[in-house]
Amino acid sequence: MNLVELQRRMFEAMATPLTSDELISDKTSKGEPMAEVVDEIIKPNDRLSAVERLEIYSRSYWFRIISSFNEDFVGLRAVIGDKRFDALAEAYLAAKPSRSYTLRNLGSRLEEWLRANPKWIHPHERLALDMVRLEWADTESFDAADDPPLSLDAVQKLGMDPVLRLQPHLRLLDVMYPVDDLLLQIREESDDASDDASNAFAEPRKRARLKSVRSMKPKPLFIVVHRSDFSVYFKRVDPEAFAMLAALRNGKTLSQAVEAAFAGSKLSESAAVQQTQAWFRQWAEAGWFSS
Repeated sequence: MNLVELQRRMFEAMATPLTSDELISDKTSKGEPMAEVVDEIIKPNDRLSAVERLEIYSRSYWFRIISSFNEDFVGLRAVIGDKRFDALAEAYLAAKPSRSYTLRNLGSRLEEWLRANPKWIHPHERLALDMVRLEWADTESFDAADDPPLSLDAVQKLGMDPVLRLQPHLRLLDVMYPVDDLLLQIREESDDASDDASNAFAEPRKRARLKSVRSMKPKPLFIVVHRSDFSVYFKRVDPEAFAMLAALRNGKTLSQAVEAAFAGSKLSESAAVQQTQAWFRQWAEAGWFSS
């Protein structure tokens, strides 16, 4: 067995989900007897068997990635509940194990996996998917590139019909539930609930808020996720502004973006021009355009 094969076998054994008692499983994810696999790659010592030695690494691995997954998706946990989230996390991480050097990427395939396995978020599929998309956009926006911003004066000097670039950290989300407000409230309550007394007051409020959001009639909302001064922010925009930003993101010229934004609109041409100018002032001040 060469080094690459040894590493692969070690990871497969270590990444096998733990039992309900948080112990190493008797069989690997492929159904092989764990003891036989481990004997090929680990030697016992005078205190621990080979399986017991691997169990230390396996438990450390699972505790760490589940902890990281919890931190990344506190909103989803709140939406579907603690017990279901714990089961979902184990199932997802077993089906889509980490393949990256950084734990940041753990949730990169969660939306796709949930769409293929909706039982984990039933009966709140749409709300849960909206929340997952927002939380992953938050993660992406936090560490995406930040190009030098383009001022409004610089934009105006680009010509009559320029192609404008948006900052790499901008994410555009169309959702059906107010997950932006909900996530911020969940995070705030999590930060405040530092003791049992705080939790006693926070939990009923959180349950009431979630019940209210779950019972809402779905309504289109448009959110821009962006970063400023090393913090991520959520900003709601009008449908027309969202359509314009999406067109610009897709490489359309300014005139094409304006056309996409106001197609079918009852606004007069002069009113559309004024609205576009107001948006561009706001977006340039926020640093959303990049050079």
